[in-house]
Amino acid sequence: MKRLLSFVILAYLSVPVIVYLLPWTLGHAIFSHMLRFPFSVDLSRPEDVLNHTCNFYLDTEEGVSVGVWHTLPASQWEEATGKSPEWYRETLGDGRPVIIYLHGNVGTRAVNHRVQMVKILSAAGNHVLSLDYRGFGDSTGEPSEAGLTSDALYLYHWVLQHSGGSLVCLWGHSLGSGVATNTAVKIQEQGSAVEALILEAPYTRIREVVITHPLAKMYWFLPGFQSLLWSTMETINIVFANEENLKCLSSPLLILHAEDDSVVPYHMGQKLYQISLQTKRRLNTQVQVEMISYKAELGFSHSSIYKDPGLSHTVQKFLQDLKH
Repeated sequence: MKRLLSFVILAYLSVPVIVYLLPWTLGHAIFSHMLRFPFSVDLSRPEDVLNHTCNFYLDTEEGVSVGVWHTLPASQWEEATGKSPEWYRETLGDGRPVIIYLHGNVGTRAVNHRVQMVKILSAAGNHVLSLDYRGFGDSTGEPSEAGLTSDALYLYHWVLQHSGGSLVCLWGHSLGSGVATNTAVKIQEQGSAVEALILEAPYTRIREVVITHPLAKMYWFLPGFQSLLWSTMETINIVFANEENLKCLSSPLLILHAEDDSVVPYHMGQKLYQISLQTKRRLNTQVQVEMISYKAELGFSHSSIYKDPGLSHTVQKFLQDLKH
């Protein structure tokens, strides 16, 4: 019994030491990209989990190839049977909105709640491009904040080249919300603005999510542990500062957040909404800034907002209003 207790104490105390000596381990924990769930899905065969979907790869930089699924609007299901990747690419210019779906950490583009969300967005009449960042799924390379942002930015510009002027929307869920706002800032710095931005379960800063994680809470009483986490994240350049990004973004914004979110506290979404309203007033713009909250009794938590029966209409209306 004493040996077991000693082992547990040693294992417990080793975590801060490992983070201090090997800061990259914290990055791996945040991205959790090595957990390539679901293992049973062949990512090169999206038809096993998604109809009217084509798989392809983009070389976002030398040595980095990222996997992408292109899901057509549901109305084009029958027409898509047997069609080539080139045919799929040409459909991007059919005038329907294109949503670039940027998922959270852990797993691949085939995780069930992501697939279910893509089905909803497809049913709403949109093209959906689901990206596995570098290091995730069957994509090569190692993840970093700059790398994930670079992958999303490359895909965005690739879509612009093929969309023929169709509305392009960045959708970021959880970790992906930081990728989405980072990308939107880069686009704005390049002289244009993202036409639509939808953030699902977004956080203020990633460090504030990390410190409230159940595992991190176990170390709260240790002096300096919070400072260790934050300084380590600065060392490995992981910030994902949504609150800072939204202070300068002028794009139309829709925030979706459940009150019972057990991963990213609901109050973070509320704070981002208020920041965006302040930005709208300061820039004196008329862009749409909306937030939809989901009651705790619905049980949507962090990853089940796709279960909202009105979500398809909500997204459709938000994007259609931007065309007028």
